[in-house]
Amino acid sequence: MFAVIVTFEVDPGRLAEFLPLMNSNAQASLDGETGCHRFDVCTDAARPGEVFLYELYADDEAFDAHRETAHFKAFDTAVGGMVLRKDVRTYAEVRT
Repeated sequence: MFAVIVTFEVDPGRLAEFLPLMNSNAQASLDGETGCHRFDVCTDAARPGEVFLYELYADDEAFDAHRETAHFKAFDTAVGGMVLRKDVRTYAEVRT
């Protein structure tokens, strides 16, 4: 397994616009990518504007393929002006 952790800092005034796009991207990944095994979208009212993703892929190639999908590219373009900061971290070894 290959884990991906993403933390977005979203303009708080645009969070209501961002979340449906993020959730749609997550669902499309789970429904259409055989290498995507988990895609959690997490928020906490104590940290408005912060969106945390936890994604599990079969391997790093599956994650690379995810970033080439039409749904990911459309999401990335659509939210570009909403995101103030984005931090992506990957973990090549996941023990279960």
